[in-house]
Amino acid sequence: MHLLSVSSWRLLSSRLAPLCLRTLSGEAAVSISFEDGHAFRLKQTREILRALAVFRMCSFPFLVNNSMKLMEVSRLLLRQRLFALLMKSTAYGQFVAGETMPEIRFTMEKLSMMGMRPMLAVPIEEDLGEMKTGEPWYNQNLETMLECVKISHSGSKVTYPMMQLKVTALLSAELCTKITMLLTDSQLREKHFGLDCIVRALEGQDVNFPSLSEGETQHFLCAMRRLNRVGEYAREHKVRVLVDAEYTYINPTLTLVTLAMMKKFNQSEPWIWNTYQCYLKDSFSLLSQDLDLAAREGFAFGVKLVRGAYMDKERKLAKEQGYPDPVHKSWEDTNRSYHKSLNRMLEMAAQDRKRYNLIVATHNEESVKHAIDRMKALGISKDAGSVCFGQLLGMCDHVSLTLGQHGFAIYKSIPYGPINDVLPYLVRRAQENRTVLQGIRKERDLLRRELWRRLLRRT
Repeated sequence: MHLLSVSSWRLLSSRLAPLCLRTLSGEAAVSISFEDGHAFRLKQTREILRALAVFRMCSFPFLVNNSMKLMEVSRLLLRQRLFALLMKSTAYGQFVAGETMPEIRFTMEKLSMMGMRPMLAVPIEEDLGEMKTGEPWYNQNLETMLECVKISHSGSKVTYPMMQLKVTALLSAELCTKITMLLTDSQLREKHFGLDCIVRALEGQDVNFPSLSEGETQHFLCAMRRLNRVGEYAREHKVRVLVDAEYTYINPTLTLVTLAMMKKFNQSEPWIWNTYQCYLKDSFSLLSQDLDLAAREGFAFGVKLVRGAYMDKERKLAKEQGYPDPVHKSWEDTNRSYHKSLNRMLEMAAQDRKRYNLIVATHNEESVKHAIDRMKALGISKDAGSVCFGQLLGMCDHVSLTLGQHGFAIYKSIPYGPINDVLPYLVRRAQENRTVLQGIRKERDLLRRELWRRLLRRT
């Protein structure tokens, strides 16, 4: 239950916003800083207390690593109703928009009033060994994705609403893995999985894939039609679709179908975006290769640039299966990789802001500042629509709120859905981002400072 109505939030925001905007109007504002925590004055006290409690729990590796087991025990002990109340008061309430339409719209409007933009993320995905119940499950996910497009369009008060999409909600992870292995053969790739061939499959044509079995071919064609429905519906409703990257054993297939969607839907502007994980050693070469392809084929190009979140599993798989570790050896190498790709995309956006778009998806303050400095040097206006920033709901709010109050386009990735459906997704994200969660000491300090300010003011 929300303690404040939307109308109360409007009143609160109108009173608090001047405190956060005292020096932020116009391009002549002082250099952006994430040090003072003034932006937290837009948060309710209960939200600050919840964030402090959740971040404290996330600082213990044991709790993060065993979170699913602990939640299952809690559900058995508390029963569903009390367990749901506990989750809404802690992790679910911190990182999820809600499960009912009023809750989701409330979260979206609250973000807008604080200078941020919602980016809905349907928390449905599939990994190896999680084969679902066949086409009906994927078709049901399609309806959920189309509903996400509709909510993004109607509930977002921005020119460029965005949503996230995981291809493995519509296409089997097992088949993605097989196709990825086939794509390592360059001749086979060109002959059986060329971009034009995939585009024809998207359009519903009866394409033959000799390397796949009859059942695999039929599933792949059904999946392409599902992706095509999402692309058509998103373009019709003017919603950008950001396709997530996942594990290296399926990413080449995800990129292949995403590029095919780009070729079909991005003729004038980027409705479909691809994700590049800069902790991978080959990320810059892959980005450059796809940029060249987009230029040759004449389609617009949207990029979500992330560091990456599957490091532990990627390294474990490489060690177990005896192939080279695909992840950069150090944090510094990853930073250099991120900034190299960031610079390349910013240069492209400066050349043609309509055909090259970028979301700087990072919780790293130095990367955010680097992007802002490069935007200024390249003459990219913060309201031009070609470059924006992205972070997860409930994390790094001192950066998100500050960016929003300075007038930068900042999107918060917000999963939504029933508690039991979303918790596996949250657990996976927490375990993948454990180093980020354990390193948010600065945000906790700023939250404590704001809490003490309120307590001292009342005494």
